[in-house]
Amino acid sequence: MFEFELPDLGEGVAEGEVLEWHVAVGDTVTEDQVLAEVETDKAAVDVPSPVDGVVRELHAEAGDVVQTGELLVTIEEDGEREAAESGATETASEEASADETTTDAAPTVTTGDGRVFAAPSVRRLAREEGVDITAVEGSGPGGRVTEADVEAAAEAAESDDGPTSVVSKISDDEGDGPTSVVSRVGDDGESPTDDEAQAVKSAVRKVSAAEPMAERRERTLATPATRRLARELDVDIDAVPTDETRDGEPYVDEAAVRSFAEAEAAEVTDEDVREVTEAVVSEMQSIADEAAESTTAVEAAEGDRREPYRGVRRAIGEQMTRSRREVPHATHHDKVAVPGLVEARDRLQPLAEERGVHLTYTPFLLKCVAAALDDHPILASQLDAENEEIVYKADRNVGVAAATDHGLVVPVVEDVDEKGLLELATEVNDLVDRARSRDIAREEMQGGTFTVTNFGTIGGEYADPVINVPETAILGVGALKERPVAEDGEVVAKPTLTLSLAIDHRVIDGADAARFVNTLKEYLADPTRLLLE
Repeated sequence: MFEFELPDLGEGVAEGEVLEWHVAVGDTVTEDQVLAEVETDKAAVDVPSPVDGVVRELHAEAGDVVQTGELLVTIEEDGEREAAESGATETASEEASADETTTDAAPTVTTGDGRVFAAPSVRRLAREEGVDITAVEGSGPGGRVTEADVEAAAEAAESDDGPTSVVSKISDDEGDGPTSVVSRVGDDGESPTDDEAQAVKSAVRKVSAAEPMAERRERTLATPATRRLARELDVDIDAVPTDETRDGEPYVDEAAVRSFAEAEAAEVTDEDVREVTEAVVSEMQSIADEAAESTTAVEAAEGDRREPYRGVRRAIGEQMTRSRREVPHATHHDKVAVPGLVEARDRLQPLAEERGVHLTYTPFLLKCVAAALDDHPILASQLDAENEEIVYKADRNVGVAAATDHGLVVPVVEDVDEKGLLELATEVNDLVDRARSRDIAREEMQGGTFTVTNFGTIGGEYADPVINVPETAILGVGALKERPVAEDGEVVAKPTLTLSLAIDHRVIDGADAARFVNTLKEYLADPTRLLLE
């Protein structure tokens, strides 16, 4: 049997949802025949058969999410059937004999090569419960692992292992003091690694048996000047060690306070503080990520409707969440009168129609954006946080956000600065049409350096667009219509565009955003300026 696993459908694709099967069990298939339509996070793709043969088992149902590399379909290849038929009688007798001798034996979970028989929904449940499915004994037909098997294994694991402490305690016999500020909750019960322990040991003042921490007193005598000094140095005067007494009460002078403050400062350095801060921030980020990934059940009342949150919609949600979590957004709004743009498009549209091209305002907008990016390259940059560098992108690859029935997609128009209006119009129309019909490749939605979203075609003037990370800016364009404009002391109606530029404030300053928009306005107001570039 040929066990066909879900192939790699593109860079970064880890799973796909089976939208529709084009074959059924018992169907004869040929090489390259479409077996199923699978939706990834950005597009729907056809999965072809790699061999000729007969479909023997479908390992997922329509609507199931299958991981890359997970078993999808079993195909009996041509040539295997004759061998199977000739040995059927012998196999049947052997199985009957085996049944007599192994009636009381437990069912097998895995095959000889270690594969586990389980439906995708069962595998997904195992992942959610943190259960190693290869260690679960299957109770289903032929040793197949069922959901009940996984739930039983999860309950057994919970009863065996109690949760480990999140915060390490400081015990009297630990001469080196605490080994961690926040420890991850592990299921193996092991102690923190040497690196984890060392990171915090260097940042927390050590407490040893030879140098016990001074106990805090309830009452300490000191002069007003000494107490003022303690406040200035942020020292708890009741914790300052002293052997002096006055009237039977502990007494502390200024020298003791200064000595105590200097000792604490010497033990905790700036490097120590930096290291422990990074450790705690990293732990908090991990907790936040786990919380973001956790699911919250929502109760539905009678009359409510549910639909799956996965595929393109889930990918959009994850991308938007990442952008808002990682990127400090700032949005610059402006408005520009564009009678020159309207005139240029009206003059060129009939000529474009003669060549079979529908010329919209989008190609003009893309050309103006590309020219403005040349003047302000910081808007076409990406932040390499790992190497602490800002990368200025040389290509003018502009993403064009398109609303589709299955969510927002962003096809990328490459090398906008090197193409003419008619070529851009043809390419944009083709990309958007194929995006809406789900016939666009993943590679055609990657590599952008700047994004334009034209929400004005639906309605509206201003918005707060979400940056398409790792890019650092996105331009939202409102409806093109006549608005009142002040001109020579009078108010006149002119065609205008509203602009909303969102920037990554880690990389781009507000002044940079304003300058970029001012340059863009000049090109939009008079597109003939592009002829000078």
